[in-house]
Amino acid sequence: MSQSHESPSFPKRIPFKVDIAGIIEIMGTSLYSNPNTPIRELLQNAHDAIMRRRARDLSYQGRIDVTQNEMHRTISFHDNGIGLSPAEAEEYLGTLGIGITGLIKKGFTAENPDAQMPASKKDGSALIGQFGIGLFSGFMLAERIVVESLRFEGEQAIRWEAGAGTEIELSASNKTTPGTSVTLYLKPNYTIFAEDEQLIEDSIKQYADFLPIPIYLNESKARINLIQASWLDPTPDQENMIEELASYFGETPLDTIPIAMESPVSVRGALYVTPQRTPGFADEATIAVSVRRMIISRHIRELIPGWAPFLRGVLELPDCSPTSNREDLVRDAVFLAVCESLEHAIYEHFEKIADREPSRWQSILQWHRYTFAGMAVYDDRLRSLLARTYRFNTSQGELTLIDILDKSRADELVETDVDYVIWYNADRRQETWMNEFFRSTGVPCVHTFRSFEETLLASMLGQNKSLRSELRPASPSSSNFTESILGIEQRKEAGSEWQEFLAKLNINLFVASSRNSPPVLAFINERYELSKTFQEIKDSGDLPKGFERIIQQHFDRMPADKNDVILNQHHKVIKKALQQGPTGSMAHMLRVLVMGAMNKAGATISPEAMEYQAIDLNAIADILDP
Repeated sequence: MSQSHESPSFPKRIPFKVDIAGIIEIMGTSLYSNPNTPIRELLQNAHDAIMRRRARDLSYQGRIDVTQNEMHRTISFHDNGIGLSPAEAEEYLGTLGIGITGLIKKGFTAENPDAQMPASKKDGSALIGQFGIGLFSGFMLAERIVVESLRFEGEQAIRWEAGAGTEIELSASNKTTPGTSVTLYLKPNYTIFAEDEQLIEDSIKQYADFLPIPIYLNESKARINLIQASWLDPTPDQENMIEELASYFGETPLDTIPIAMESPVSVRGALYVTPQRTPGFADEATIAVSVRRMIISRHIRELIPGWAPFLRGVLELPDCSPTSNREDLVRDAVFLAVCESLEHAIYEHFEKIADREPSRWQSILQWHRYTFAGMAVYDDRLRSLLARTYRFNTSQGELTLIDILDKSRADELVETDVDYVIWYNADRRQETWMNEFFRSTGVPCVHTFRSFEETLLASMLGQNKSLRSELRPASPSSSNFTESILGIEQRKEAGSEWQEFLAKLNINLFVASSRNSPPVLAFINERYELSKTFQEIKDSGDLPKGFERIIQQHFDRMPADKNDVILNQHHKVIKKALQQGPTGSMAHMLRVLVMGAMNKAGATISPEAMEYQAIDLNAIADILDP
């Protein structure tokens, strides 16, 4: 028997369907990442209730009490704020996404959510809540929640009770004092929140240390929260601020940066330079942030410019919007404005102390030199600051780029295309050697041994497009090095027969004339030495394949040249050896001198080349004792 099917009619409208029990489960277990989050949410609700009552009674102060009951497995939050009427409890406590605070912030009244209050009477600026979901965070810890409340100037107290099901029970309460009490009946695996007092104290400090309302735990006479911090004062005391930052973060600041601005966004607080050296650029500055004095997180990222991972601090950002779980900030236009304002303030602070307190700036710069040097390669304004303050190690001591340029003017008769020639040495093994060469010239050689310095120096010179300058390695391969620095003339490549005679040394071999230089000069090419080390590790089989490919690609893009050796043909020994040729007896003496010069310069000599040594020493012995 055939069965007829009625065709659905489209289009049509249908309502959303919500599994209330499922939503409560999500709210209680999936929205928040930390089990102590309900403490923050319930303290926040208590704060807002007190602030709403303060707006109506300027003489009223308010307080929050948190009590644990180990026997009944409960934790309760009490405030003497504005309280809830029975109608408000029914309307708002069980409705997800609609909270009284959120309505007030939008300009509506809690008593009549359909009527918008005049702008002059809006009182939501000091309130924290927003989303109408905080109470449901309690289900993260609790299997049942009970709320008892009496509205300020109200007559009937209300009791609101809910479990993880779909129904809420409302009944009359015997509460006689205005305010609200929220009690969490804890799940078996969360009874620690009713037992461990230190856990609750730490959680209060974590989230509510700066709330302008005293919070008491288990009827203690002393409040738990700090309430006020020096960096929140209109004119903070510098010494107090340093002490409080040190106490709050557990380390002594190297430098502090007070932050106080109202435009284009409101920001107040303090940043400081950490004494912890950041290990690399994967690290990032982390900042404790409060919104209307409630701490959102102690690890907000992306607020501080990427070039300053050494900064830490705490900031009050009332204009920023928390995410729905209140564990981070929304990355919106306001957040970007805060970032830009902070970066400008940080720049101004460092530029100011660099000009007015140079010794203080040098201490900071040297402590975090690795980070400053590396980040300045990519940041123009930071690079400009370092161009006049960063001290490079040179053959004439520590000099800034401005000092180096002042001493590095090019010889107009020789250098027609540039006004400045800056010589640099990237190999620590040649520092003493280079200092000797440059001492008599009056020109500095910049030793770029430390991380990023060679790149930093090049980027500093390249930043000024009107500056006709050239950065050259201190090596015979560089234009005009042998003539202007070494005082050597008539340099040319050695003959092929000598190249072959010294082939195992794998060098660039030159012949030149100088009356003052030693018989042989050797200069290290750092990239060549690195490539040799890389090859040795590769041959040993100890280099992971991934690293091997990366390093090989690097050398493929920028091939490593050889080490340079200059034979001073004006020296008697060299002159005689060159006259005899590689087959003459003096050739062995020449090769010993070459290897000695390479050793002095710090070159690595291969085992194959070391075989020369025995041959040469035997030959020299035969010459001396025929």
